[in-house]
Amino acid sequence: MNDVHWDTKIAVVVRDDLAGWQRLNVTAFTVAGIAAAEPKIVGEPYEYADGVTTGALLQQPVFVFEATGEKLTTIAGRAHRRGVTLTVYPETIFATNNDADNRATIADLAFDQVRIAGLAVGGPAKEIDRVIKSAVVRHP
Repeated sequence: MNDVHWDTKIAVVVRDDLAGWQRLNVTAFTVAGIAAAEPKIVGEPYEYADGVTTGALLQQPVFVFEATGEKLTTIAGRAHRRGVTLTVYPETIFATNNDADNRATIADLAFDQVRIAGLAVGGPAKEIDRVIKSAVVRHP
């Protein structure tokens, strides 16, 4: 197996007090947003020997961390200031069930007023490291 070096990086940071299903939900939704914003990171579909084809996956690893709500706000601010791709999962959308209602939950709030359940950032690896540096609680 080749040791591959990635010039870009995707990191997901979920709030440390979320239930398991919420952490998974946040991860899935925010990574989908990164893939939509950066379609070149999506590979080709997988084709098996028996002719079965399945959908494409991201071409690089996704690093998943957790942090406090306060640290998530810090990370979001850094990401915004540094201009990296940022997707945010506001806590309020756990109570909705469609995209229009999701957006309506934050339409009257300033960005720094949103209680963030999680986020994903994508971009140059060094920039992403700076965005999440010292603001992330890592668990083995």
